[in-house]
Amino acid sequence: MARTRTRPDREPRRPRTVLLVLLLAAVALISIDLTGAGSPARTAAGAVLGPLESGANRLLSPFGVDAFATRDDLRAKNADLEAENARLRGLVASSDVDRTRLAEYDALAAYTTAADLETVTAHVVGIGSAQSFRRTVTLDAGTTRGVRRDMTVLGPDGLVGRVISASPTNATVLLLVDADSVVGARLGAEHELGMLRGDGSVSGTGRLQLEALDRSAVPEVGDPIVSWGSRGGVPYIAGVPIGRVEKVVESPRDETASVTVAPYVDFSALDTVAVVVGARQGS
Repeated sequence: MARTRTRPDREPRRPRTVLLVLLLAAVALISIDLTGAGSPARTAAGAVLGPLESGANRLLSPFGVDAFATRDDLRAKNADLEAENARLRGLVASSDVDRTRLAEYDALAAYTTAADLETVTAHVVGIGSAQSFRRTVTLDAGTTRGVRRDMTVLGPDGLVGRVISASPTNATVLLLVDADSVVGARLGAEHELGMLRGDGSVSGTGRLQLEALDRSAVPEVGDPIVSWGSRGGVPYIAGVPIGRVEKVVESPRDETASVTVAPYVDFSALDTVAVVVGARQGS
């Protein structure tokens, strides 16, 4: 039985042929280029190959070097704009803080000047641990600046608390709203005496409870409360604003009244404070 011989398919050889033609064309173009710009051969080659070159450029232009360079430039510009926006946002945020601090400085300066007090300005740099069950803050001023234990601490809006410990660079302040804090107070126009205790909350809902020494003296809602003052001004000086009476609940049977005081100071947003280190010289 005769075998039928099948000729090999020549189709796979076409890519090699195309590659060879392209290489010969490249060599020809190099040779033509060396003959000079005005040679007839170069002119003829340009007429034949020019349309092919233009078509190739149009096809490859979306993927060309210029396109990638433009995209890289845009990415770089976008990165620069994002960095500048972040810097401007930081400036706006810091300027708000600076304005707030400046206002607090002015308020503290006005009060301490009017009260003829010598003070050390400080900032709150830490808050006491919740596990300690004490409401305290840490200041960035200590004994090297004259801050000592049992000194009064003021905020722009009123009484903050008292220093309970101090190191060379820092001081710990027991806040007025701490549950263990007890402050003598004067209430209303009659300056009746009483004692204030905190409820342990530093949030905006933190309140003080007032117990009047004279049970017949029942304050009214809105009455201002100021500090009574300790002997020698330690730990509290007299006359510092504390808050206003927010609610009064009378008990006729016990002839007593439960008085809730809303403090002027927002203890959850403390920043700039002044520690009273003494009276001004010459006062």
